[in-house]
Amino acid sequence: MIQRPRRFVTNFLLAWLAAMPALGQSAADGRATQQPLAPLVKTITVGDSGLERVRRFPARIAARETVDLAFEVGGLLDHLGPAGADPVRKGDVLAQLDLAPLERAAERARLGLTQAERTIDRLTELAGRNAAPRVQLDDAATARDLAIVTLADAERNLRAATLRAPFDGIVARRIGTPFSVIEPGQPVLRVHDLSEVRAQIELPERILTASNRLADVLFSAQLPGAAGTVQLELAEFAAETSDAAQSYLVSLRVPAPHAAGLIPGMRITVTMTERQPDGGLVLPASAVVFAPDRSALVYAVEPEGDALRLRAVPVRLASGNGTALTVLGLEPGTEIVEVGGHMLHDGALVRRYLDLGQQS
Repeated sequence: MIQRPRRFVTNFLLAWLAAMPALGQSAADGRATQQPLAPLVKTITVGDSGLERVRRFPARIAARETVDLAFEVGGLLDHLGPAGADPVRKGDVLAQLDLAPLERAAERARLGLTQAERTIDRLTELAGRNAAPRVQLDDAATARDLAIVTLADAERNLRAATLRAPFDGIVARRIGTPFSVIEPGQPVLRVHDLSEVRAQIELPERILTASNRLADVLFSAQLPGAAGTVQLELAEFAAETSDAAQSYLVSLRVPAPHAAGLIPGMRITVTMTERQPDGGLVLPASAVVFAPDRSALVYAVEPEGDALRLRAVPVRLASGNGTALTVLGLEPGTEIVEVGGHMLHDGALVRRYLDLGQQS
């Protein structure tokens, strides 16, 4: 009775050891039949209409200029005309200080000048009869000149107590409050110059560098109220990067017929389309692969079942800035691998990268 369990355990171990090679072979067969997944690649299609790449950027409607208006003199703010979003015309009165103190100062200056002129007339007559020293006449002439300057300053201060619109536009917002005391240089109104409406985008440095010249790039946008796409014109760009990111502020001019109704601060989307130069197609440098013999090629993709088959296409290169390449020998409309070609080879199977939500 003691040996029967031992025989049972021994027989079980022998049977398990005998089955191990078969189990290992079965697992190896399963691994052999499992096909590895083809690598994912990002592709681009070379344009066939003279345009190569389309990018979209969030944009903000802006005025040609935005100015904070302030008085050059201080005083009591007696009148503050338009409210926010009110249109104004060049020369319209926008704000005015209490003029009474400034008018009195101008009148004092005029009376002072009159007195100085009478004094110099009297001394001139006395000096002609040798009844007054010449130095008194010279001092009177100096006092008259000072009175002229004082009157000019007083009249200028009186004119500066009225703020007029420097251009056609709209009031962005009121900053000052009526019947409050205003210091010189203290803003009271913010005004937008809408003689030219612009759309502003932040253009990353790498895209600005790769685009060669912005003058050769097409900009367009779908504007509120417009039936179709509106072409925008490059106005200017700041030749310095922003503090938050390595990007440049680019201002685009909105055509006047489509600018009506646009208010600074509105958000739109601007489409940037890069034009192909004559005689070649522009590709990013990452799409070009160099063979061992230093010849250049790109990998075109062709559908094969659920995957894509790579085909090496020899090309000739030219470059104006080293980041965007002009490629000769590639047919427009060809879908090619955009990046990572140095890790691939001719005839390999790959899968097209879509995005995380569409990838299987």
